[in-house]
Amino acid sequence: QVQLVESGGGLVQAGDSLRLSCAASGRTDNIYTTMAWFRQAAGKDREFVAAIGWSASVTYYADSVKGRFTISKDNAKNTVDLQMNSLKSEDTAIYYCAARWAPLPITSRNYDYWGQGTQVTVSS
Repeated sequence: QVQLVESGGGLVQAGDSLRLSCAASGRTDNIYTTMAWFRQAAGKDREFVAAIGWSASVTYYADSVKGRFTISKDNAKNTVDLQMNSLKSEDTAIYYCAARWAPLPITSRNYDYWGQGTQVTVSS
């Protein structure tokens, strides 16, 4: 019923900034407990990037992006953004938006819904 669609990916140079957006649709009668961003580089496992509580706005970041990335949301629009600054080549990956309804801790990596992903490529 719910769909997550990412946008904003592209090709940038190291040190540049990029803002990803995830739009949720198909379920507007309630809120998500948590939304998050994950990424998967070629040949590697999917890894957690950042999460945000839907109502409390508490955030949680992977150490690799802490201080460089900022996750934010718009409850009314059912969107979540990921502002990525000081991009590095190692940030190159497909970035996925995720959401869950279960009241799990912010640090939980268990998510129910996933988008198709948007490619971010950082050249050096």
